Amino acid sequence: MIEANLDDQTGEGLGYVMDQLLTAGAYDVFFTPIQMKKNRPAIKLTVLGNPQERAALTKLILAETTTIGVRYQTWQRTIMQRHFVTVATPYGNVQVKVATYEGIEKRMPEYADCAQLAQQFHIPFRTVYQAALVAVEQLNNEDD
Repeated sequence: MIEANLDDQTGEGLGYVMDQLLTAGAYDVFFTPIQMKKNRPAIKLTVLGNPQERAALTKLILAETTTIGVRYQTWQRTIMQRHFVTVATPYGNVQVKVATYEGIEKRMPEYADCAQLAQQFHIPFRTVYQAALVAVEQLNNEDD
């Protein structure tokens, strides 16, 4: 985890650096509102990434933000195994991410697929999302 406090960074600059960090391989990038000395409002930038990418991510942060220093911390993590299945819905195909870990299973339809179909058919996003969940459940029942 790499963090930096930013008390004079524009919103546009924050969005830009987030995109750049994600493109450079960061696992996640997020902002937290904080108060700094003299009660100044600020933003804490947090970047999660591979320890081998620390130098490149740090250089990006120092080049693209107003900070003059960053902090590092190493964390352990557990991640679920993931794979994708494509399911047919009444609106079109949707990829569904299936994550598993020691008997736990989670299914999450891909946002971009659901959003594209919802816009194409002028229907609520949630309608496509639910249809994808129903389709993946039917797929699982066929496998049993």
